[in-house]
Amino acid sequence: MSSALAESYRVVLFDYVGSGRADPSAWDEQRYSSLEGYAQDVLEVCAELDLREVTFVGHSVSAMVGVLAAAKAPQRLSRLVMVAPSPCYIDDDGYRGGFSAEDIDELLESLESNYLGWSAAMAPIVMGNTDRPELGQELTTSFCATDPDMARVFARTTFLSDSRQDLMTVTVPTLVLECRQDVIAPREVGAYVRDTIPGSRLVTLEATGHCPQLSAPQATAEAITDFLRVA
Repeated sequence: MSSALAESYRVVLFDYVGSGRADPSAWDEQRYSSLEGYAQDVLEVCAELDLREVTFVGHSVSAMVGVLAAAKAPQRLSRLVMVAPSPCYIDDDGYRGGFSAEDIDELLESLESNYLGWSAAMAPIVMGNTDRPELGQELTTSFCATDPDMARVFARTTFLSDSRQDLMTVTVPTLVLECRQDVIAPREVGAYVRDTIPGSRLVTLEATGHCPQLSAPQATAEAITDFLRVA
């Protein structure tokens, strides 16, 4: 997906601390026990590279990180693209996040007791597309490459977060991308995000699973490009 966008736009990719090739010595459990810590990282990257009028593309909980960063520095982030976003994973009165509180407790307990086993079981569910097992394996490999202690903190920060109120702070043009079928962020979530962010645009991709940037990269890139042309 990023290679397609890079043909027309400058694309800056980075790994959050605690994942990928980020410096593990930069990890601080207290800082990354809140999405605010990740939002601050985004702004530090923008400041270091002197980036302005940025379109922030965030997937899943990272979309909420973008919301927080845009509220802190609207002079840096001028547009948001939220790919399969979820402001809250736990069902509430009048809100369907996709999981009960008991589901999340069980998920976190499983992760903490056997991270590698959890990764092998969870990654294919997150990815979906059972007819393309190589995608699930790619995500499993990514999960397993993450330090288990850091992954536990990130998972707890992610699944216990509630950013619904933060959506109301968004004032920049926003694109919400959802998949036709997604067990992590059901269709009700996409509609909720669209209805809560004034003027936002919701596009349903002909894709399944929670990672359309991997399972349907061309369709995802085209939707983002269409948004950038008119936003």
